[in-house]
Amino acid sequence: MSKGLNIKQQKAVETTEGPVLIIAGPGSGKTFTLVERIYHLITEKNVAAENILVATFTEKAAQELMTRVSNRLHDTGIFFNLNEMYLGTIHSICLRILEENREFTRLKKNFMLMDQFDQQYFLYQKMNQYLQLSNIELIISERSSRWKNAATLLQWINKISEEMLNVEKLKCSSELQIQALGFCYELYQQHLEEENALDFSTIQLEAYHLLQEHPEITEQLSEKLQYLMIDEYQDTNTIQEEIIFLLAGKRQNICVVGDDDQGLYRFRGATIRNILEFPLKFEKGQCKQVELSVNYRSHPMIIQFYNQWMQQNNWTHEGKTFRYDKKIEAHEGLHPHSRTVVKVSGEDGLGNWEEEVYQFLISMKEKGQLTDWNQVAFLFRSVKSSKVVALANYLEERSIPVYSPRSNMFFEREEVRLLIGAFMFLFPQFPHVRKWNDHAHLPEWETYDLYLREFADELRNPENKELLKWCQRRAQKHMNLQQNTDYSFASLFYQLLQFDLFNRYLEQDSYKVKDSRAVRNLSLFSKLLTKFEYLHRVTVFTPKTINNHLTTFFNQYLRFLINGGINEYEDESEYAPSGCVSFLTIHQSKGLEFPVVIVGSLDAVPRKQYSDLDEILQQGYYRKEPFEPLDQTKKYDFWRLYYTAYSRSQNLLVLSCQENKSSGRGSRNVPSKPFAESYSTLKSWREIDTIFDLDLEHIKDMNIKKEYSFTSHINIFESCALQYKFYKEFEFAPVRQGATLFGTLVHQTIEDIHKSALRGEESLINEGNIQDWFNSNYSNLVIRERVYLAPQTQAAALKQVLKYVDRQNNSWSHIKEAEVDVSLVKDDYILKGTIDLIRGENDTVEIVDFKSEKKPDMARDSDILNHYKRQLEVYAHLVEERTGQTVSKMHLYYTGEENSSPYVSFPKDTRSIDQTITTFDKIVKRIENKDFSIKERPIKHCGNCDIRFYCDKKL
Repeated sequence: MSKGLNIKQQKAVETTEGPVLIIAGPGSGKTFTLVERIYHLITEKNVAAENILVATFTEKAAQELMTRVSNRLHDTGIFFNLNEMYLGTIHSICLRILEENREFTRLKKNFMLMDQFDQQYFLYQKMNQYLQLSNIELIISERSSRWKNAATLLQWINKISEEMLNVEKLKCSSELQIQALGFCYELYQQHLEEENALDFSTIQLEAYHLLQEHPEITEQLSEKLQYLMIDEYQDTNTIQEEIIFLLAGKRQNICVVGDDDQGLYRFRGATIRNILEFPLKFEKGQCKQVELSVNYRSHPMIIQFYNQWMQQNNWTHEGKTFRYDKKIEAHEGLHPHSRTVVKVSGEDGLGNWEEEVYQFLISMKEKGQLTDWNQVAFLFRSVKSSKVVALANYLEERSIPVYSPRSNMFFEREEVRLLIGAFMFLFPQFPHVRKWNDHAHLPEWETYDLYLREFADELRNPENKELLKWCQRRAQKHMNLQQNTDYSFASLFYQLLQFDLFNRYLEQDSYKVKDSRAVRNLSLFSKLLTKFEYLHRVTVFTPKTINNHLTTFFNQYLRFLINGGINEYEDESEYAPSGCVSFLTIHQSKGLEFPVVIVGSLDAVPRKQYSDLDEILQQGYYRKEPFEPLDQTKKYDFWRLYYTAYSRSQNLLVLSCQENKSSGRGSRNVPSKPFAESYSTLKSWREIDTIFDLDLEHIKDMNIKKEYSFTSHINIFESCALQYKFYKEFEFAPVRQGATLFGTLVHQTIEDIHKSALRGEESLINEGNIQDWFNSNYSNLVIRERVYLAPQTQAAALKQVLKYVDRQNNSWSHIKEAEVDVSLVKDDYILKGTIDLIRGENDTVEIVDFKSEKKPDMARDSDILNHYKRQLEVYAHLVEERTGQTVSKMHLYYTGEENSSPYVSFPKDTRSIDQTITTFDKIVKRIENKDFSIKERPIKHCGNCDIRFYCDKKL
């Protein structure tokens, strides 16, 4: 038996052939078992990395799994390139498959991937076209705003994609509402194709179409992917199940892992039937089942509490049971003899809930074993409710920091309010131009005016005298703009950072979330500004456009963000930042564990989550008959939700509410009826002194390995560590992101040429096709980057490509691989690069890196060449370590060189490579240690740097 595995876990690890269903209860060591299963495939069955697919529920879970498997292999001295595994969310794996086979899809290079806000804004901007469709009023309301209608449309469009509904069948329906839905979806797909865009839902749909329409690709993938593992299978949807079975091919080595009791994502299209019916997909007895039911996480009393919670609900309806029969057991060992499920509640009629919670926390800190606030997590149905926000504010006012990234508090934060106030001050004409008629009024205007007053109050402070003068000059200029500026919103934002009112938020030494929240919010604001400028093609203010840009920015873009709510920065490297109690939704907490869990929202009741239109679609248009009875789903989902919440707790589970036993008109009993039985058995924390003696666990360190490349990380850090801190660590968005369009265009067209050669299609490499590839790349880059090249500049770029082809004399046999993404999992990080390889002598390979410029002077520009040489040495290290091939030479190819040889070549020097990698390791260590200090300002890099205004004042 492998180290630390129990008998059931061992069975799950060693059962590798054919379909396997692993029902993994909470705290049953699921991730540990998955790690050992992957390790077993690699070490005992000699399975290669590219033959394994592991789908996780979140990217964070994928990163954690990658780190843990890599550490497991490292500890036993096994070298293995894990990064070649298909490891990630189902969405990210589908995206990888699409990118690897893009030429067989509707997608062109440089396609735009939209998040939910982008998608809704995309629909909003094109809403007039949807309003022209017949019977559209049956889908969206004429009385609702265009923004709300865009949200409604988005919901239905995503549902059609996720359920793979037949659009032709929808369009031909006798029901006008269904017809309208079909035509909406058809128009939306047309818009996506025109914009070369992809949204989150259609990633999977495009992958499904690719696999269905190109059986040769499906066969190739299923031949490669010999073992599939799908985590959180209870939260997969219809299309995901279809894709998984297509990829599994004839082998059907599918291992699905999950817990039907924790199925939470019906609202996103997930269906519990996937896990409950999984064994029925195969011949009787073919699917092997393993149940992991020993809980290593929670105290036995907590386990007993949530087992009883599930038993309260009736899971059988009309003779059919909608739950695997299971009972979670506590692991053997010594457990404290204390009550570990208690209540912390305000008494009926006293309204003292917030104070009671505060007193409980303080007592746990002063009398108990609580050493860090992050050992406590509050779980709610929503963290946006007024009661939850009031509790968070109450605790923060009493010096208990709250980490609640999804509470929609972004626009309430001081630094964001002051920024919006500053923009209001800088454009004094906005109050006059914002109205589109005499009766128009938006409630957000009052918010803007409030923020303006707060900013004006700050300007009255003598310490902000310099800022006041600067703002007055700018405001006067904008009010009577006579000529084009050389900036817009994002550039103004960076100029504001030079003043103490804003740069004080940047002057923090701690990188803990509670200390860096303000600077993270400033970073997020920079992204919102650059996104606006991208969506509306804004580069500068002009006398003609300034007023239109202002009304669009404030009346639409910023207003929608405020209404929809923005999540604050969420730390990807740790789920419970030190120094804060966490306020999370129950959905957010899935897969996590905390020593002390406080479950709120005890006023909730089961709620219907489907509409009449949902019912029509499910009954008549879904690919399968409904599974669970619709009228029971609200109860099933409610019980699963709170089961998930209760089972997050390790040492102490707390139920918390403001009790209300009044049955007066309009009031509701709290706790509500579903909780009454469980809650009635609990004692108040004040009655149980032994809770202060509990040995509380500490939050586990996720220790996720991060990815680093020479160009995206080392290059920036060596140029200016402070620049790295802003753009990479804090992720501020640079104003100008399309400056490398010329080089990208040359690179991508050469890549098309190489890939044609590698497919054995040398005959297609002619001037006409090259021109087509070039034009296609340019038009798609323009759509994505919103940056243009002058005709003569386009001609110069094309000339470089044609010159390169001419120099090859129709000989392409030396091309081995083109634009290959290579990665290497190292002890402390993952090294990445993108490489072109050509064939060398004696079965060696040579590396080529293309530069779209003239060859530098070998003597005068030796520093530049040495920098590029080090980049090539990193690539050589990657190739040799990853593939085992020997690199013999390294080349720079200057496509802009016309007179002499375009090559600058370097022999491979192992000692020099070792030195370069050692330097790389040291820089990564500095980055991971948050050491961004600089001895002196690197002036040559300051000219186009957005943070130069800040540095001018501070350095």
